[in-house]
Amino acid sequence: MSRQIPESELILNADGSIYHLHLKPENLATLVFTVGDPDRVSMVSKYFDQVDFKVSKREFVTHTGRIRGKRVTVMSTGMGTDNVEILMTELDSLVNVDLKTHTVKPKEKSLEIIRLGTSGSMQTDLPVGSLLVSEIAVGVDTLMQFYPKLEGNQDWAKLVQDTLDLTFLPYQASASKKLLEKLPSDFHRGVTLTAPGFYAPQGREIRLKPKMENMFERLANLELAGLRMTNFEMETAGYYAMGQLLNHRMLSLNAIVANRPSGEFDKEAEKTVDRMIRAALKVYC
Repeated sequence: MSRQIPESELILNADGSIYHLHLKPENLATLVFTVGDPDRVSMVSKYFDQVDFKVSKREFVTHTGRIRGKRVTVMSTGMGTDNVEILMTELDSLVNVDLKTHTVKPKEKSLEIIRLGTSGSMQTDLPVGSLLVSEIAVGVDTLMQFYPKLEGNQDWAKLVQDTLDLTFLPYQASASKKLLEKLPSDFHRGVTLTAPGFYAPQGREIRLKPKMENMFERLANLELAGLRMTNFEMETAGYYAMGQLLNHRMLSLNAIVANRPSGEFDKEAEKTVDRMIRAALKVYC
C-alpha cells in the first residue's frame, strides 16, 4: 500500500491546486518548456496556435496550449536551484501523486522538460548570440547535499572541486540523450557550471572582491573527454540532478548573451532569446 503523504508535506491550495505552481494535473502538458523570467512566458506562448490555460502565482507563470496539435506548457521559474527544486518536486507530484488521496501512483510517468535560458560564455570562441546546449552540468550550490547521491560519473565535479580548491564535492548530471540527439548542429555543446549566485559565485567583481581569484579563467581552461567548460548560469545542474532522481527527461538550452573573456554583452539579447525559442519549438513540437 502506498505511503500517505501528510498535508503539511504536500500542500494544496483551497481549489485543490498544488501550492506554489497553482496547477492541477489537467493544466499540465507532458512537454514543458521553462524560462526564468515571468515576462518571457508570453515570448514563448505567442508562438502557440492556441492558449487554453493561464495562471500565475509569485514568480511561477504558466501558459498551456497547443502547437500543430501537440499539447505544450511553458512556465517561469524565477532564478536559482532553490526555485528549480520547488518546480521539479511539484511538477513530479502533479503526474505521479494522487492529490486527492495524497499517495504515490503505482505507475510512474515521465515528463520532458526543456529549459530556455540565458547564460554567460567562458570561451572567447563562444561569442554572444550563440546558442548552446548543456551536455553536462556541474552544480557548486548545496541543493544535492539534501538528496540521495547521484549515480553515474562525477569526473567533472571532481575536476571542478580540485580546480577551485573547494571543501565540498560539487554534483554532476547530464542531459537526456533522447532530447539531445534531436538538436541541429548549430547548437554548440558544452559543460555548464551552475552557480548559487550571479556575482561573486560567477567570478564577477563590482565593489566586493570575490574570494576565488581568476575563477572563470581557471574553469575555462578545463577540458575532459573532448568537452570544455563553456558557460555559467544558475539552474541547469539542479534541473538535471532532480530530473535524474525523479526520472524525467531534461534538457537545458542557453542563449549566450555575455562573453566573459571579452567583457561583451549581447546588444540584441532579446532577438537571440527569440531565435532560441523558435528553434526549440520547431524541434520539439
